[in-house]
Amino acid sequence: MTAFNKILIGIDNSKFSEHATKTGFDLAKQFGAAVGLVHIIEPAFIQSPVNDTGLGMPMDTSADLVSMEVLDVQNKISENIIDATIEKYGEGLEVTHFTDYGSTADGIINCSKEFGADLIVIGTHSRSGLDRLLMGSVAEHVVRHSDVPVLVVPLLEK
Repeated sequence: MTAFNKILIGIDNSKFSEHATKTGFDLAKQFGAAVGLVHIIEPAFIQSPVNDTGLGMPMDTSADLVSMEVLDVQNKISENIIDATIEKYGEGLEVTHFTDYGSTADGIINCSKEFGADLIVIGTHSRSGLDRLLMGSVAEHVVRHSDVPVLVVPLLEK
């Protein structure tokens, strides 16, 4: 049986993530592994207002601006999710945490490399059909591009 020394767990504030997080921490306790938690912030872009040039022509507002206030709120939410997860599951384990910005799947993969993970644990929203086509699949992207094994933990709703 392969031993896992470092397990990276992708977390957010969903019930799917919660289920996967519990599984990841249970595995870490069984293997005596260190845990890395990663929460990805996908920046919220706010469209800048359209200004009139005085000639009745709208100004080019194609450059979206990131609101610093929104980013501060997102960072605080991320810290709260990480802190609550460590408090709930991390007792007796070495826990490192990461907050990354941008694509969730790429952020998880990048953090797994930075952490030196032997295993990535993520939940899945179990999307299918058109919803998956339109939304993409973080779990599928991570599985396809990861250099280490990925445990995708489904939450079967009844």
